Amino acid sequence: MTNHRQVILASASPRRKELLSELKLDYIVVPSKVDEEQLIDEAGNISPASIAELLAAAKAQDVFKSVDVTSVVIGADTIVVLDDDILGKPSDFDDAVAMLQRLSGRTHTVYTGVAVVAAGTMETGSAATTVTFKTLSLEEIRAYVETGEPMDKAGSYGIQNADISPVAKIDGDYYNVVGLPLARLRDMLISFFPGLPSAPQQPPQFR
Repeated sequence: MTNHRQVILASASPRRKELLSELKLDYIVVPSKVDEEQLIDEAGNISPASIAELLAAAKAQDVFKSVDVTSVVIGADTIVVLDDDILGKPSDFDDAVAMLQRLSGRTHTVYTGVAVVAAGTMETGSAATTVTFKTLSLEEIRAYVETGEPMDKAGSYGIQNADISPVAKIDGDYYNVVGLPLARLRDMLISFFPGLPSAPQQPPQFR
């Protein structure tokens, strides 16, 4: 779709790039330079959904400051929460193994916040998906981490690879777990781009 406004994704995530392409928008990528850990520390005692929205908004606002005023900037942030702990991206191999051991056979929640910033306006929203893991042996976990897939993902896993996904089932939006709740984002963008297609259906195994 040819846009009358420049759409900018404030994220270098390859998963978010793939997902945003599903809405048939022309866009460019300008990653934000926001210090996420500092923002989380400063946020204090707020809900996980609020944290995700706060980070998404901060990323979008950070990028909007440096682009044309007619642009529409999309920010997003995904967090994984287990036992009230936020599980971020693993720092190394052992950290990824430890996270996956905690998640094995248990249910956790994935929150993705999204923000749309344009001149004079900002809208934020979020989605939450409950995710139940398969019970994994240490050998299975180590083999999975050795593929390298977990190393750039919150919670140390990806749901989108059907061959090696550790996820047994979900309750909620699949695309939220991948990193961008497309239906929610489409609702936020429709006033700027009235011709947007519907968000894609969830994969059959997660319907």
